[in-house]
Amino acid sequence: MKLEDIDGGTKLYVIIGDPVSAVRTPGVFNEMFVRQDTNAVLVPLHVAAAHLESVWAGLKAIRNLHGVVITMPHKSRMCGLVDSLGQNGKVVGAINAARRTSDDTWEGDMFDGLGCVNGLQKQGHSVAGKSVFLMGTGGAGAAIASAMAQAGVRRLVITDVNAERLGQVMANVRREYPRLSIAAGQIGQEEFDLAINATPLGMRPEDPLPFDPSGLPESTLVVDVITKPEITPLLSRAQETGHRIQSGRHMHRGQAVACAEFFGFDLGW
Repeated sequence: MKLEDIDGGTKLYVIIGDPVSAVRTPGVFNEMFVRQDTNAVLVPLHVAAAHLESVWAGLKAIRNLHGVVITMPHKSRMCGLVDSLGQNGKVVGAINAARRTSDDTWEGDMFDGLGCVNGLQKQGHSVAGKSVFLMGTGGAGAAIASAMAQAGVRRLVITDVNAERLGQVMANVRREYPRLSIAAGQIGQEEFDLAINATPLGMRPEDPLPFDPSGLPESTLVVDVITKPEITPLLSRAQETGHRIQSGRHMHRGQAVACAEFFGFDLGW
């Protein structure tokens, strides 16, 4: 499919967020649509938090809109706006994709956590039996916590500036995975196999580091979910301290594959 092929039969998909300057989803999906000769297009929509409900009401009224990808900061609030939730969305309390169903209702689910685990595994990093530090329990962080537990990590230490949100995520994970060792805590001088930033810190040049990896063993894999810049200040610092790193590009690819399947497409790796 080419741009000149867009017509009245084109299926429309969008990604909503604030900001959307760093999103890579349009390029990934549109390349797939061209490769598979599918009459569809995905475009970014910059939606401020204050306008989410009114924008969503308008989007639902667009008859050729078939799916929505959701990014920060809308993942949690969108849970209460769709008509039904998949299992991951129910556990996490946030969604990053919604699709129009055959009965004209909207179903949402969460794929960030699965994308993170799959992205790690695709790069040869198994998480089963590992000790993991996770910073951030927003939509992406909560999803990663759940997916890490599902993938069989041995220990999970989580921190967040929002104590109420942190407590809720930990309670949800404990309920679903009662045998997992999970606690709230700071990175300190403890040893972890993986240390993950699931906050927006690093998207802007003036942001402080979410945590300093210098006290971690050199064997620790430092992971950032941010996609732009790909090498965030955290990852740059981790390289300086001799740590292995994984950027948000791998998680993004993993969740894009899962989202595409949710929409009925095979993105491939």
